[in-house]
Amino acid sequence: MVEAFPPENLSPEEGVLAGAPAHPNDPWGWCLLVSALFTALASIRLTTPGIPYFDEIHYLPAARDLLSVWEGGEAAYRNREHPLLGKTLIAFGIHVFGDNPLGWRIMSLLAGTLAIGASMRAMWHASCDRFATVAFGGLLVTGFHLLVHTRIAMLDIFMVSFLSMAAWQFAAAIREPETGRWRLALTGIAIGLSLGSKWNAVPLAMVFGLTFLAARLSAGRRRLVLSRRGAPVPGVSLLEAFLWLGALPLAVYALTFAPGYWLGTELQPSPLVQQGIVAFHAEILELQSQVLSPHTYQSTWQQWTLNLRGIWYLYEEVDGAQRGVLLIGNPLTMLLGLPALVWCLVVGLFRNDWARLAMVVGYGVSLGFWLIAPKPVQFYYHYVIPSVFLLGALALSLSDLREAGWAKLSYGVLAGSGVLFAVFFPILTAAALADPVSFSNWTWIDGWR
Repeated sequence: MVEAFPPENLSPEEGVLAGAPAHPNDPWGWCLLVSALFTALASIRLTTPGIPYFDEIHYLPAARDLLSVWEGGEAAYRNREHPLLGKTLIAFGIHVFGDNPLGWRIMSLLAGTLAIGASMRAMWHASCDRFATVAFGGLLVTGFHLLVHTRIAMLDIFMVSFLSMAAWQFAAAIREPETGRWRLALTGIAIGLSLGSKWNAVPLAMVFGLTFLAARLSAGRRRLVLSRRGAPVPGVSLLEAFLWLGALPLAVYALTFAPGYWLGTELQPSPLVQQGIVAFHAEILELQSQVLSPHTYQSTWQQWTLNLRGIWYLYEEVDGAQRGVLLIGNPLTMLLGLPALVWCLVVGLFRNDWARLAMVVGYGVSLGFWLIAPKPVQFYYHYVIPSVFLLGALALSLSDLREAGWAKLSYGVLAGSGVLFAVFFPILTAAALADPVSFSNWTWIDGWR
C-alpha cells in the first residue's frame, strides 16, 4: 500500500510537492507494456477473414450509410436498435483506412487497447496494489473475451472501453480528490460515450452516481446536497456530482445521435427528425425487446457463469483455408473467478475494502441486468462486462494469496491462464486450420461445438 502523502521531511525541491499525492510504486510502465503486448497479439491476422463475419454484417452497412451521408449522399437509417457511436467510430476507421478489413476493425483494435490500459489504471487507483494491477492486465489479455471483440467490428468493445475509462477516472477522483472535479467530469463524458455505444452499459452507468450518493449519505453531512465535505470526493458537493455523473452523461449520450439527423432519404426522413430523440427511444426499446426466433447459439446466464456455451463467430473456408473464431472464456480463469468473487465479498465486507466490493457489485449489477432484461434470446457475448469484474476479483484474490505466502500458486494461476491462451490462440484469431473437423481440438465440451 502506497502512502497517500509524502513524508513530512521530503521537500518540494527533492522532487515532490508538499501535500501532493505520491505514487512511487505506480506500475504505469507495466500498464503501457501490457497494453502494447495486447495490441501486438490482437493485430495478428486482424484483417483475417477478408470478408465481414458474424455481426459485422449488420454494423458495416450502417457504418457505410454514415459515410455516404458524410460524403454528401443520402442513406436510410438502418440498424435502429442500437445507438450510433460505435457505428460512427467504425465509419471513421473506414474513412481513414478504406473500406477493407483493416478499416473495418482498426477502431476496435484501438478501443480494446484502451480497455486494457484503462482497466489496469482503474485497478491501481482503486486498490494501490501493484501485483493485482499487473495480474489484472495479464488476466484480461489472456481471458479471451477482449481479444475476440478487439478483432471484430462490433459495438461491445467500444462500450467496454468507455466504461473502463469511466472506472479509471472515478477511482482516481476518489484516490486523488485534489483532481476530483475534472476527473468526475471525464467520468461523466466516458459514461455518456459508453451509453452511446450500446445500451448494455445502462445498469453500470447508474452505479457511479449511486456510489457517490451512498458514500455521502454514510458521511452523515447535515447539508447533504450542498456540503463539500466527506467521502467519496471531498471538495465536490452532491449537487455538483449530479451534474458530472448524471446530467453530463445524458448530454454526451444525446450528442452521439447527431449523425442520425442526417440519415434518411427524401421519401423516408430520419426518425430523429420525424419523432425527436426522446420519442425515437421508444422505437429503440421496442426493437431491443422484440421476440426473436430461437437461435443455435442462444444461452442463459447460468451457462455464462460456468463457461458452458460458446459462440462460433466464424467457422468456414475463407482466405484459402479453414478458419474459425470461437468466443468462450478462458477455461481456467472463468471458473476460478467465481470463488474469487465470494472471497472479495467476504474480505471486502470485513476490511471495508471498496476495491474488492466494487468487483462484486460490478459483477452483480452487470450480470443481474440480464436476469431481468426484456430480451428473450440472449448470447454469451453479453457476459463480456461481467467477465472483466470477475477477472478483477481474481487478480485481487491472487494478490491476497501471494501476501499470505502462496506466491507460487498465484503465479501458477497466471501461468496457467497464459498457457491456455496460447492453446486456444489459433481459434481466437482465425488461424489456418488443418481440415474442416479441426474444431474438435478445442471443443472440449459439447456446449463449445
